[in-house]
Amino acid sequence: MTDFLIKSTLSLVVLLGVYHLLLEKEKMHHFNRFYLLFALVFSMVIPFITIEVVQEIAQPTVTPGNIQILPTTAFVVEETNYVAIALWGLYGLVTVVLGFRFMRNVMQISKKMKSNTAIAYQNAQLVLVPEKTLPHTFLNTIFINETEYNNRKIEAELYTHELTHVTQKHTLDILFIEVLKTVFWFNPIFIFYKKAIQLNHEFLADEKVVHSYNNVPFYQSLLLSKANANPTFYLASNLNYLITKKRLLMMNKTTSSSKSFTKKIILIPLFTGLVNLMCIQTIAQTNTNNNTTEQSEIKKRDAYYKGTQLIVKDDSKKVLLDKKYEALTPNEKRLYIHKVPPETSMKKPTQKEFDSWTKDSKFSGLFKGKKLNNIDLKKHNVEEIAGYLRFYKPERNGKPYGIGLNHYALFTNSEREMIIKKSRESVSFKVIEKTIKAGTFPKPVFISMVVRNI
Repeated sequence: MTDFLIKSTLSLVVLLGVYHLLLEKEKMHHFNRFYLLFALVFSMVIPFITIEVVQEIAQPTVTPGNIQILPTTAFVVEETNYVAIALWGLYGLVTVVLGFRFMRNVMQISKKMKSNTAIAYQNAQLVLVPEKTLPHTFLNTIFINETEYNNRKIEAELYTHELTHVTQKHTLDILFIEVLKTVFWFNPIFIFYKKAIQLNHEFLADEKVVHSYNNVPFYQSLLLSKANANPTFYLASNLNYLITKKRLLMMNKTTSSSKSFTKKIILIPLFTGLVNLMCIQTIAQTNTNNNTTEQSEIKKRDAYYKGTQLIVKDDSKKVLLDKKYEALTPNEKRLYIHKVPPETSMKKPTQKEFDSWTKDSKFSGLFKGKKLNNIDLKKHNVEEIAGYLRFYKPERNGKPYGIGLNHYALFTNSEREMIIKKSRESVSFKVIEKTIKAGTFPKPVFISMVVRNI
């Protein structure tokens, strides 16, 4: 969620900044409308896109002298995060309140349509309202004052202005941005997007009036004379929105086709740069001939860690990663997840293996909580053993890592089931520092907690 908010907000801010710097002052309003809507959709989608670029690196030669095992700790987290619950509760409450406000305004407009006289007018309908108000539009309905309509005091330019909102379906843009504002109410960037979209709507409507009547001074005077009228519904397009110097200057402005084309072309590297910054992920892949074995290990790993929540912290306990296994990128899986723990590879011994243990004078094992050698093992039979693990006792003997006695842990059915269950709940990992440094992470980190949903 945090990754989505950071990427989407960064994209929204950059694209809106470019709009104000390059596009808003130019008379290319239809393109600007598309740009603003596309910027919203693009910024909501881009966090979910990942383009992986594989970069092959040579297989490192691993010797005991160049491997450093970082400290790891694994345990099941059972404590409840009350801060997160409180924050989500607050978010849900505010979202519900704003959603109710949004629906109430839609219902009020709908009620206003049904309770007043409606008249068909070209490809729209006029709704005559008793209160003193400026013409304003919602979907294909234009609301106007009944008295002014009957006395023919509404100028033709105003009808044309509102009909432009209807024919170009500006209300849909407003509803879209209002839904985003309701869901992401904590992000103020959507307020500025709504203002930009509404001002663009007025530019479009003004442009239509100017082209239709070719009398800019009269239309500007008409707008200024209506500047202090009562406000309308915030979901409606209305004549009185931002009657500012921007709108008055835009009526006399022209933009050459070459300048318009140049500014549109500039946007191509902008969107390309955002995609490169937020979507492309370089994956370090070792060049090895053991692809078949590696693919087999990956399948086993994916099946085992399905549903696992991975929490990675650095030495200062700062959370660097908090994702489910399925949401990890391939690079993160290579860095933090290696192999299925040996407990899942526990297997039942064959009669031949069991007999070889009883004949091995160096045999050392543990069964039912007791140490035993090969002589002690003869008192048992292979059917009693549900599974076993084999490992080595490390010895120095002047060497970095020597191999000592073979050591076996033998388990009953109930012990085997308990070990497999615990291995799924709490898993220890070994992280090779050299591997991490070859990746994209700035510094070595270690796994602090692994929580599995079972």
